[in-house]
Amino acid sequence: MLNRKEAPPIIDTVNLNLQLKHAEKFTLDNGVDVYAVNAGAQEVIMIELVFFAGNSYEEKNIVAATTNFMLKNGTKNKTAFAINEHFELYGSYLNRNCYNETATLTLHTLTKHLHNVLPTMEELLMESIFPEDELAIYKQNQKQRLAVNLKKCDFIANRLIDEYLYGIQHPYGKYTSTIDYDKIEREELITFYEKFYKKGNCILFVAGKLPTNIQQQLNNVFGKLPFNKKQINQPTHHAQPSIEKKYNIINDANGVQGSIRIARSFPNRHHEDFMKAQVLNNIFGGFFGSRLMANIREDKGYTYGIHSYLQNHIQQSAWMISTEAGRDVCKPTINEVYKEMKLLQTKLIDAEELDLVRNYMIGGLLGDLDGPFQIIARWKTYVLNNLTEAYFYNSVNTIKTVTAEELQELAKKYFNEDDFYELTVV
Repeated sequence: MLNRKEAPPIIDTVNLNLQLKHAEKFTLDNGVDVYAVNAGAQEVIMIELVFFAGNSYEEKNIVAATTNFMLKNGTKNKTAFAINEHFELYGSYLNRNCYNETATLTLHTLTKHLHNVLPTMEELLMESIFPEDELAIYKQNQKQRLAVNLKKCDFIANRLIDEYLYGIQHPYGKYTSTIDYDKIEREELITFYEKFYKKGNCILFVAGKLPTNIQQQLNNVFGKLPFNKKQINQPTHHAQPSIEKKYNIINDANGVQGSIRIARSFPNRHHEDFMKAQVLNNIFGGFFGSRLMANIREDKGYTYGIHSYLQNHIQQSAWMISTEAGRDVCKPTINEVYKEMKLLQTKLIDAEELDLVRNYMIGGLLGDLDGPFQIIARWKTYVLNNLTEAYFYNSVNTIKTVTAEELQELAKKYFNEDDFYELTVV
């Protein structure tokens, strides 16, 4: 029995032996790979179908995102209302999302109701009809939402910095306009749907309290569908970054706040510097105790929050610093960002600060492994980026062993002011 008069021992998280729960892999009759994590105490389950149907594959802007959204908006036998009613009847939630390379259809449901809702997922994937009236509502809603967002400096900044980094024609750099919504046609959605969903390339990720017959259930519903019959190669897109690197945009002449983005291109997860860069990033601006927060938020009071991060892209990435600051202190804020970069290049990180970040990152990994949905999300990242579970253990080892000298050399390599795009939107 616990002696509650004695405080539990404090354990340094760096000394913990983290283990990534293994994902079972099996293949359906049609060649679709399934990655499954059977864990958790609650009788809930998540099933995510990942299609290679992101905006990298579209020939016309927003076709991929619109097709993905409209999957729930009507089939041959069910209206959009009936579809939503069906999932709600069983306490289930079905969502869809479109990204650069992939698009997803994600189900959360009670394990006992899985057999009731899987057939409707199949219906969406095989019998969606993209009704004209639903498409018209979608267009109108999206145009209204876009009109509101275009008044926000942070929205404009997020659009433009990606354009500068990758080019407006690149999947990572393009964005939508009201004209794009006006031009979209139902026939284009059907064509994209037929190629990239009904006959597309698909991977399944499953997690939660899995029934003993999960393989049979998935195979009965999805194993007979015409997925993965033909490999769909991802089109090649080459970044065309802007030549100019400094931008000041006036979006609201009367605004009192500016959105700042400072960014540079960076390799993807396969590069030897990526893992070490994650550690350097956390020291620089990756969490609440970072140097950028300590300087620009706590000391100078220029902002409520400032963060740096590596973009979560598959083909290539970017190192991004993002913040909102008072209009009159935007330039001083930018100067302080570069000052912190220079300090990391010229002065070694002390042991206490490095140990703090090591513990923070290992603690973050512990949180990411707390539950089946979080575990399968990590496996999904590895699978889609052509990585193995060795990447997890290599990452942990890098966090524990990277030296201050290595991080300083990394800062010298990547924290050069001339390499960064700089954008202020007020």
